Amino acid sequence: MIPRLDDYKKKWDVASDQSIKPGLDAMREALDLLNNPEQKIAFVHIAGTNGKGSTLTFLEHISRSHGLNVGKFMSPCIYDVHDQIQINGDPISENEMDDIFVQLKNAGLSGKLTDFELLTCVAFLHFSQQEVDFVLLETGMGGREDSTNVITPIVSIITSIALEHTKFLGPTIESIASHKAGIIKQSIPVVVGRLPKEAISVIESEAFKKHAPLIELGDHFEVSIEGSFDVYKNDEKGLEIQRLLRALPGNHQADNMALAITAFFEVAEYFKLAVDLDKIRKGILESVLPGRFEEVLPNVYFDGAHNPQSAEKLVQTIKAKFPNEKVRFVVGMLADKDVGAVLRLLEKVSYEFYFVDFINDRAMTSTEILSLSRASQAASLEDPITFLKNASTNGGKTFVTGSLYLLTEIRKEIIKNKI
Repeated sequence: MIPRLDDYKKKWDVASDQSIKPGLDAMREALDLLNNPEQKIAFVHIAGTNGKGSTLTFLEHISRSHGLNVGKFMSPCIYDVHDQIQINGDPISENEMDDIFVQLKNAGLSGKLTDFELLTCVAFLHFSQQEVDFVLLETGMGGREDSTNVITPIVSIITSIALEHTKFLGPTIESIASHKAGIIKQSIPVVVGRLPKEAISVIESEAFKKHAPLIELGDHFEVSIEGSFDVYKNDEKGLEIQRLLRALPGNHQADNMALAITAFFEVAEYFKLAVDLDKIRKGILESVLPGRFEEVLPNVYFDGAHNPQSAEKLVQTIKAKFPNEKVRFVVGMLADKDVGAVLRLLEKVSYEFYFVDFINDRAMTSTEILSLSRASQAASLEDPITFLKNASTNGGKTFVTGSLYLLTEIRKEIIKNKI
């Protein structure tokens, strides 16, 4: 369920299906009816298990600091459907959404698409009509059969690969890597992060088949952390960028930053831009992302650690930033995630857990998660908003984590209650 999308569907009598239906045929037919707006846009395509949003954010701010007008399409939402489609950080407006739904209705798209496919069409229409320089396009799930995979980008990025969505993407790293590799296009460069051995062989094979230049973190470029700063090195370009200061904490964000810088070189080449190292530094420093170690109230943080890999990064960051602080967790998760593994990791830094229900068809109940907990202090929580308000002044650090859908729901309540 995409918050507020149904408002527009009902208002303009445009039907779509809430289910997930991998495949591109429906998208291609719909885009033909819309006169193929995606063909009028330049893209950077981003896939990966973790790190997509952070890499996208770094690349957006680096590009904007160089004067480019940047669209972005991401999921899930932070607050509601509008913020999934942005230009230079500004969400699509209600009037703009209304105008596009009229076009969808007139084109005869009602009943032909899933919700996410419909929203992808909205994004393509909006970006083509607003004449952005290029769009940062985040896959919804996988890559090969994702609704976004109907475009040819300037550069593709694959941030990371781990087990996820196994019902749709398959039960192995290799099968998931094959789906991610689907965004690699003929002769288009692909920038990849630190991938498992089983994954990189799949990516290398696809890149070889497509004659796509493969640019690997740890091979073609590198990043190191020196005190408070990062150092980016790219031997192939004979380039070193020192004194990079990030607002996004955690060593893993250095990798995401390095992916974004490397991809920007391809963007700059496409637009024939001179790369300015100070503008890269400015973009990196200005990059912040809701739901990534985000302090929403005093001593209360949001972090969407929804799988073991992201939970491990969260634990590492907590240990580094708050080594002597008491930590408690408020957790809600989707049932199709590896909930037990996430809890085992979070239990390394806390014994105090509170589990909450949230509105999503795939959500695990708080009682079900509680039954998996091994924490010495654990309970279901009925009123998380009051709890968080009190926790902000009760000492220690409180982390709301698990599903990004949970973060969206609690964020709305915090804003509504003006906490």
